[in-house]
Amino acid sequence: MNFVKNNLFLLIVSLSMVSCQYFEKKEPNKEDLLKKELSKINWSTVDEYPSITECESIADKELKKECFFQVLTKNIYEKIATDTVKTLLPRLDSLKIKVVIYPNSKVDFSTVLPSSALDPEYTDSILRSKLVDFPTIEPAIKRGMKVKSEFFIPIKLK
Repeated sequence: MNFVKNNLFLLIVSLSMVSCQYFEKKEPNKEDLLKKELSKINWSTVDEYPSITECESIADKELKKECFFQVLTKNIYEKIATDTVKTLLPRLDSLKIKVVIYPNSKVDFSTVLPSSALDPEYTDSILRSKLVDFPTIEPAIKRGMKVKSEFFIPIKLK
């Protein structure tokens, strides 16, 4: 009888030790979780496009985006479609302007010129001198955080 009790006791103890491994919860690797989560995010889109004061009251996402690009394009055109720019850059009939909006609302402009066009540094310096005093632009939002965004705006000079 003692033999049976001892064997039964040993069996229960050994099963309880082995079975604990089945209930043991492994903590997931933080780096693996981060990589998995980052791979799910579509980085080519934003939740909210950059915004400008004139467009803040618009609720619809697409209409707000259209408003932003219209106002920004109009502001850029008004600043660079001056006689000064036309005199300094007479060979250009259109420009493609790269706009970069940083999370801190800083805006940076540069030109994208065909290889046969004028000196890019010269053109950029002229345009940067004209593209100043812009209204505050709120940066794009991705997953609740302000993010850097960049895009190109075509401008016809002639």
